[in-house]
Amino acid sequence: MALEINWELELRLLVAAILGSIVGWERERAQRPAGLRTYMLVAFGSALFTVLSITAFTGETDPSRVAANIVVGIGFLGAGTIFRTGEVVRGLTTAAGLWAIAAIGMAAGAGEYFLAIVSTVLVLAILGGVRFVEKHKENREL
Repeated sequence: MALEINWELELRLLVAAILGSIVGWERERAQRPAGLRTYMLVAFGSALFTVLSITAFTGETDPSRVAANIVVGIGFLGAGTIFRTGEVVRGLTTAAGLWAIAAIGMAAGAGEYFLAIVSTVLVLAILGGVRFVEKHKENREL
């Protein structure tokens, strides 16, 4: 069997890993538990599962089943990042970030580059921009 290289599919995986690294780097700078490697792996893995569902399972099964299971699997991963200590709940933003980066990885895996890039910019704006607003609000309340 000859080795067949499909550069378009490899590009999808690369784009997912790069976008995951951008968000992961922001999380690492904010000193959050899930950082660069975690976000890269979640985006890459989601893209790989998406590429496989589109290319390897055609005709055999419904490719959307793989996508649905990515969402469920990331939900379990995200749930492991949430901790409650008394009245304080920590890790919700990390869980939501992992969920969002999985969706970005799926978009890249499906070849929807523009959607993946715009979504990454929006996630960064939410994580960074909203943090600025929250800190500004805290300072006004003091």
